[in-house]
Amino acid sequence: MPVRPDTAPMEARSAAGLPTDPGWQFEPKWDGFRCLAFRDGEAIELRAKSGKSLARFFPEVAAALARLKQRRFVVDGELLIPVGGVLSFEALQMRLHPAQSRIERLSRQLPARFMLFDCLLDAAGASLLSAPLTRRRAALEKFFKTAGASGGLDLTPFTRERTVAQGWLDRLTADLDGVVCKRLDGPYLPGERAMLKVKRIRTADCVVGGFRYAQGGKLVGSLLLGLYDEAGLLNHVGFTSAISDAERPALTARLEALIATPGFTGSAPGGPSRWSTERSGDWQPLRPKLVAEVRFDHVSGGRFRHGTAFVRWRPDKAPRQCTMEQIAPPVPSPPAGEGGGEADG
Repeated sequence: MPVRPDTAPMEARSAAGLPTDPGWQFEPKWDGFRCLAFRDGEAIELRAKSGKSLARFFPEVAAALARLKQRRFVVDGELLIPVGGVLSFEALQMRLHPAQSRIERLSRQLPARFMLFDCLLDAAGASLLSAPLTRRRAALEKFFKTAGASGGLDLTPFTRERTVAQGWLDRLTADLDGVVCKRLDGPYLPGERAMLKVKRIRTADCVVGGFRYAQGGKLVGSLLLGLYDEAGLLNHVGFTSAISDAERPALTARLEALIATPGFTGSAPGGPSRWSTERSGDWQPLRPKLVAEVRFDHVSGGRFRHGTAFVRWRPDKAPRQCTMEQIAPPVPSPPAGEGGGEADG
């Protein structure tokens, strides 16, 4: 197909606020697993941001796509699992399990849905990567309409009115963690941070490059966090110690199984800095396998100024996707009058 399964999804960079110039489309930022869905005849693929296939873990979504009349398509969206009327990220994580019997059981008990928000092939099977968002959205709505009452698919709402999008931000629900801003005239740029995302809190997905034992004990006390720089080096950027006592034994065993040098390949704990303490050199290096999402407040000198709050594990993210760009200062909201043309529709 003109858009191959190894195509990386277009990404977003953090912004301090919603842009004020014309020419933007605003969409809810859903709290799920980002996913590109491909169909070529009988072949169905669900591809995560990490590049890994998710089709085995979400058989009900793959089956829903296989039931569609359209025989060839590529759509971008978010895998979501509603539990009790609220989206559950934990339910998504539970799907990433080696036992197929468990996956099948969960797919029946808590079926996932696929929230559509972009279309990369038109009805004739031609690539829409270079087409503006306005054309891609029209193709997406046509795709969704053709899908009819097929279960498991939803179409994300949008607005081109900044005041409406600000209202979404002011009244964030448990299902949403912000607003995504897309240029109406912008093409789909795979792998590039060509969109903006505005969130009430700042979070970052970090590689766990090492850990420290709790003082005087044999259980983990804190996780040492790392981000990759442009040279591909994993730099120590801070820590999180928000680990419950109940989690520590199992987590310690999990971490000890990953102990291996060097851990951090760029700046490492124990290097000269104003954060150094007498315990800075007392840490265990890990293979870069685990990704944790943490919440932070301030960044100084390319590091978290304070300890971060652990949010959740991110098994859907590849460690190499955890880059320093995440903690760069948010781009300021463009002043009115700068940017593209008027929004249509």
